[in-house]
Amino acid sequence: MDGTADDDLAGELLALTRQLRGQLQRHAMLGAWAAPGGASARIEPVAASAAVDDAVAADPLPDDAVPVELAPAEPPPREPGSPPVFAAPVVPVAHNAVRDARPALHLVADDLVVASAAPGRKTLPQIRAELGECTRCKLHTTRRSIVFGVGSGDTPLMFVGEAPGEQEDRRGEPFVGPAGQLLDKMIEAMGWTRAMVYIANTTKCRPPNNRNPEPDELAACMPFLHAQIAAIAPRIIVALGRPAANQLLGTNAPISALRGTFHDYARATSDGVRLKIMPTFHPAYLLRDPDKKRLAWSDLKLVMAELARLGITAPRPAQG
Repeated sequence: MDGTADDDLAGELLALTRQLRGQLQRHAMLGAWAAPGGASARIEPVAASAAVDDAVAADPLPDDAVPVELAPAEPPPREPGSPPVFAAPVVPVAHNAVRDARPALHLVADDLVVASAAPGRKTLPQIRAELGECTRCKLHTTRRSIVFGVGSGDTPLMFVGEAPGEQEDRRGEPFVGPAGQLLDKMIEAMGWTRAMVYIANTTKCRPPNNRNPEPDELAACMPFLHAQIAAIAPRIIVALGRPAANQLLGTNAPISALRGTFHDYARATSDGVRLKIMPTFHPAYLLRDPDKKRLAWSDLKLVMAELARLGITAPRPAQG
């Protein structure tokens, strides 16, 4: 094949790529959480390039964009007696798929460069492999298991507690004791399940006698939690108890002053989407003081309302 033909194919590929990126930009700007599964109408490459360049020059997706229901496009008029044209099916996508697709294609000069959605973002398996059989702090001398985290790696909702307890240390899974059973009920009351959210701790090893983690232990372990948050890219984190809330927010405020209000995550996210923190009481505290369950439930109802505002529907009906 001669060089002219190669150039023609490269030009057509570049034009198609620009059209695809333009479609993704338009869906993202409208807050769409699904995209048509069928083919879209072809447009002239020059027009497509100009449209995409204009879209990229503008703010491609507001941080607080609210998903809207898109009306189906009107089909073109057809000749009498011709067969009807049916709309293409809508294919659901993951909660962060449109957001992650936004920066996935970059055009540099006339070359197409394929990049990851968030350069430097690691996957959960990569983070776990990097953690290894951690000996970064003194907790490794007394632990039984590393308690990494559990749940869905693609979820808009995450829960973070302080440190594993005795049963968590024995099983290698967070929140499996009495407090974990209560947390499961709280999650289910919100219309989710343990497997549909992600649960983690500020530290991955149990401190002796369930004491509070010390500063050097948190300094060694918090980077792995931040990496987990970056990998999952949730929209809301429920911080369970003061220690978890303080670590995520960079504050020393008491939980009574933090709960009931959304706060911004202390670290910037790689994709520019706001990550909100809702501090609330730790389930272990609720077991000691059941009267506070009403306040904790009001915090979780705020979380449910915010997810709904973002266009994220709970997989199951919520209670209350």
